[in-house]
Amino acid sequence: MKHEHTAAALGVGLVRGIFPPLAAGIFLVLTEWVARGEWTPEIWTEYIRPHYESYILSWMLLALIWAVVDTVTRLAPLATFVSGCAGLVPAAVNFYTLQLRGEPFLPWDLTQVKEAAGVAAAAGLKVQPSMVWAGGALLTLTALSHFLYRRRGRPALPVRLVSITASLAALLALVFGVFLQPAVTQSFGIYPDAWMQDRYYRWYGVITGFMTNLTNLEIDEPEGYSEEAVNALLDETEAAGAIRTGPNFPDSYAARTDPAAIEKEPTIIYVMDESYWDVSELEQYGVTFDTDVSPNLHALQQTSAYGKVYSPSFGGGTCDVEFEALTGHSVGFLPSGCKPYQQHVTRPMFALPSYLKDRGYQTAAVHCYYAKYWSRNTAYPNLGFDDFVSLEDMRGVEKVRGYYWKGGLVTDASMGEQIIGEYERLKAASDAPVFLHAVTMQNHTNYNAANYPDDQRVHVTSAPAGLKASTVGALEDFATGVRDADALLGQLVSYFSQVDEPVILVFWGDHYNPIDSGYDVYTATGYASADSADPRLHQTTLLMWSNYSNYQVDLGTIAAYEISPVMMDLFGLEQPLYFQYLNRQLRYGYRSCTGGVTVNWDGTVGRGLTGRQTAWRQDHWLLQYDLMFGKGYALDRMGLQLEKTE
Repeated sequence: MKHEHTAAALGVGLVRGIFPPLAAGIFLVLTEWVARGEWTPEIWTEYIRPHYESYILSWMLLALIWAVVDTVTRLAPLATFVSGCAGLVPAAVNFYTLQLRGEPFLPWDLTQVKEAAGVAAAAGLKVQPSMVWAGGALLTLTALSHFLYRRRGRPALPVRLVSITASLAALLALVFGVFLQPAVTQSFGIYPDAWMQDRYYRWYGVITGFMTNLTNLEIDEPEGYSEEAVNALLDETEAAGAIRTGPNFPDSYAARTDPAAIEKEPTIIYVMDESYWDVSELEQYGVTFDTDVSPNLHALQQTSAYGKVYSPSFGGGTCDVEFEALTGHSVGFLPSGCKPYQQHVTRPMFALPSYLKDRGYQTAAVHCYYAKYWSRNTAYPNLGFDDFVSLEDMRGVEKVRGYYWKGGLVTDASMGEQIIGEYERLKAASDAPVFLHAVTMQNHTNYNAANYPDDQRVHVTSAPAGLKASTVGALEDFATGVRDADALLGQLVSYFSQVDEPVILVFWGDHYNPIDSGYDVYTATGYASADSADPRLHQTTLLMWSNYSNYQVDLGTIAAYEISPVMMDLFGLEQPLYFQYLNRQLRYGYRSCTGGVTVNWDGTVGRGLTGRQTAWRQDHWLLQYDLMFGKGYALDRMGLQLEKTE
């Protein structure tokens, strides 16, 4: 009898010993199921098996969390529940952030929990079957651990203290000695992916992806950073500006106009249109629509500067593109996945609006979503905007596309009215020129034919074989938004053609998106590959128009951070030295260096840099670091009176 009791005790002890690592393994599988939204053989063969080391680390983290909570509290059910939530909660958040913006759950998202919750509610996101099953498994394992551990004995205090110390030390060693040590994680085959965080998470899992991203919270000073280095670079830029080497764009207004006759202080209107690119390009790839979706764009390209913007984002990250366009700074120098508006634009800093404001401009921003989204309410004043009109300030605006977004999204037509209204308000208050920056929302992902009534939606009349009906419907939804964006362009040009002052209008799209559930629109047509890093999926449509110039200029492809320098160069406006540097870099270095992809002056695309191009990039980072994080030595050289770091 005694022998049987001993055997039973040993059996229970064995099960108790097996339970934590087994539960951690189950939670890891469920975590990846929830995060990805599906579990297929391809996920195992293409992502998990080739990178199994990262999943072992994730499993160890969940098991050690269980051990720490259990040894500290002696409550096995609590340990099970906390360990499960440590994987499943980030996984669920990751799934939804991918749906909303095309990016996974990143450490910086913790600063925007309230705003993100509001966006998720507005988007009408639904609980997925994987989440229901995972929740059920979590409750089942929690209950099982209660029955399994309820009669275990209490260890002596010294034994318990040793257990707590050992488990906590192991957890801290894993976090600080492995996850937060890039050299160590790379030895496990985990390599940073500065370009696409969603791909990084697909490869290494949501837990390892999130934990290793914690290392990106610090900004390293560029090698050789000093006041002397900054001044030497600006001296060189200034000297080069005194030498006539010919314009970057010989057909531009500035190149073909007497310097004495150039308009010195035109009003400048920026419009970054949500997810905008000229979808009529697909007509070269077997797709036809029942209407011309871009008549205004195509007409204006004959008398304006036009081209492509190389966007740092795909499927989301609108604020990254906006930040680059307004500042001339590249997000490629910043921690992978961070959002500069949230982490770095926390004090007054150099940007086009702050520069123009210092020269007497009125500055305002208009965005038809909530002010706190991407922390624009705090970032905009630090970039030099005096006024900010957000969704909370808008009355009587028209909304559409309520299938996913509860209440719908403000139309581009209403945004046109808001832009014109804000311009008129500013001009009524002062004769000073205006810089007005607007960001639209109408064509935000996700796409579904149900977003528009049949008689209002653009229709696809032919498409390559193999496209699902839902994908064709999603393309019709997207094309309808492009048609309405083109109408907004026409609306603004029609109005500003009639005003009695010089006006420049810069109109571009922030990024491409998946259409429907993936890349089928791009792959079935041959437009691009099923890879979010494909350069074709980062070159959005750009137009620079003015009411006092009709010169056609083919800009080719330029980086988003080159938008403001190029605009000032085209129209002969006085440029800060930093923008002069960027215009020289554009000509002698590269048109864009974004996400590991280089666009050369001749339009060719590559994934490396020559030695000379590397030097240009290092100098760019030196100036950007000085203006964003350093002592601000360049501010005095540009005549700006902004707050400096001590």
